[in-house]
Amino acid sequence: MLDLNELAQFVAFAELGTLSKVAEQFHISTPSVTRSMQHLEESFGVTLFEREKNRIELNETGKVAVNYARSLLQSAQRTITQVQDFDLKQKTIFVKSCAPAPMWELLKKLNMKQPGRMISSVICQNEEVLSALEDGSCDIGILPFPVEHGCPFMEEHLFVCVPVDHELARHETLTFSQINGFNFLLKTELGFWDTLCREKMPASKFLIQTEEEVFDELVEASSLPCFTTDYIQHQNEAYANRVNIPLSDAEANVTFYLVEKKTR
Repeated sequence: MLDLNELAQFVAFAELGTLSKVAEQFHISTPSVTRSMQHLEESFGVTLFEREKNRIELNETGKVAVNYARSLLQSAQRTITQVQDFDLKQKTIFVKSCAPAPMWELLKKLNMKQPGRMISSVICQNEEVLSALEDGSCDIGILPFPVEHGCPFMEEHLFVCVPVDHELARHETLTFSQINGFNFLLKTELGFWDTLCREKMPASKFLIQTEEEVFDELVEASSLPCFTTDYIQHQNEAYANRVNIPLSDAEANVTFYLVEKKTR
């Protein structure tokens, strides 16, 4: 029976050229490498080396055997990786969400119900969620519209957050049409909310911030509007000297749906 560790030493010999260098790489003695090469010849049932005093090199059969050994080692590594990936999937719940708030809520529920399992979560666009559900690469998807086998999970409503002296602050409600053209502070990883705002506000420019603390500092110091939602308002303290004005557009008031992976 071929030994994978001996095959690895065999390939290393072909690359390094001496038994002593193989021994150094594998942190073993040179006699141990010599025994490994002899055992490989016994396993193959052929001579793999030309041996002279103080010298050993691969013969033609040995050179061919090295190529097969490389292929076998690569196949073995793929097998190990595939088994490990399968085991990870058995222990992990993969979630793809179109927006952050429903994902946060779902993660809290999953952690309570299945504390022993790992959770891998990603915020992405609607199309990516649908594709992941279709190909089975995620276990649960969250979408902002009804889909087959989906169930309502939570609602979220979009607000415009402006300083109290901003010209938009006098409105009780707003529409995308009314705010189109105003420049906004915007966070990253908002999923479909980001796409929606850009589609509805083509005349606006967005100052993107990736860090939460920097974003909060800019909101406090800047006169630029930003977005918030009723969910965010319930979770966090309100920004000082700012008011939150709801958007009345139907697209800004969303029911999120949970969809589980298709079973084939």
